[in-house]
Amino acid sequence: MTQTTHDAGELFSGKPSGTTILGYSEPSIYTPKIDPLYAFHESSRDVIVWFLMEKADPLYIYGPSGCGKSSQIRQIAARLNYPVFEATGHDRLEFPDLVGHLSVKDGNMEFQDGPLTVAMKQGGIFLFNEADLCSPSTLAGLNTILDGSPLCIAENGGELVEPNPMFRFIVTANSNGASDDTGLYQGVMRQNIAFMDRFIVVEVGYPKTEVEVNLLQQKFPQIPTDILGKMVDFANDVRKNFMGNSTAHDALEVTLSTRTLIRWAELTMAFQPLSKQGISPVMYALDRSLGFRASQTSRVALAEMAKRIFNDISMN
Repeated sequence: MTQTTHDAGELFSGKPSGTTILGYSEPSIYTPKIDPLYAFHESSRDVIVWFLMEKADPLYIYGPSGCGKSSQIRQIAARLNYPVFEATGHDRLEFPDLVGHLSVKDGNMEFQDGPLTVAMKQGGIFLFNEADLCSPSTLAGLNTILDGSPLCIAENGGELVEPNPMFRFIVTANSNGASDDTGLYQGVMRQNIAFMDRFIVVEVGYPKTEVEVNLLQQKFPQIPTDILGKMVDFANDVRKNFMGNSTAHDALEVTLSTRTLIRWAELTMAFQPLSKQGISPVMYALDRSLGFRASQTSRVALAEMAKRIFNDISMN
């Protein structure tokens, strides 16, 4: 892969800025595909500035479920032609899951590089999702790598992997490393302060209302704008209840992410024929995109919220 520079303004806003950002001249098989309808929201500024820094500390991005933490990284990488190698954390994850392990190939034992090792060798992004679900003792093994030191793989004869200058380490999580005091995310663990001290930390929230409405308008021009606006209003109401920031209902155990919002609109289009039977496609699709994942109590609350928001427009 050939390293090159891109105009950051042209890539992310369509307007040349003269500010250059490192990337590659062409994509690899590990480079995410560009979503032409993807809208970068405010928090993208912090992440893009981080990419502008050639020698920055690793990046730790946290925020609520489904707010677009990982998709943001993938879409930035897609425009920079950066390869992305991903891993997802869980409480049983061990260091070799990231680095690699011995396996049998053609009757012989052979070491197979893990996603972290491949990213270090090729100069790609190692995207470590849900890292706060991992044991702090496991993540402590990453500290020397986070400091920029080589990776020593004892299982492969002591192989020493020097990090490619283009290597980037990014974590996404629901918490800021201090555990989850809201009770919304089961399994989140408090992380070692020495581990967290090695990161630049960025908080990502849900996109602004106008951003999501514009996204839905581009994807679903057949749905009236007033309906789309109400759908986004409903999503924001659900999010406030999920985070416990609303007095309308007790906190919900489900949230309505941007991806769920898109799924809701897709199903609304798919169930349009139901309107001839007197069934609201919007409400029918809402249950199948979100409601069926909620408890019975929350489903009642969601239905009440939907009626309040949609009561002044036709949902057929």
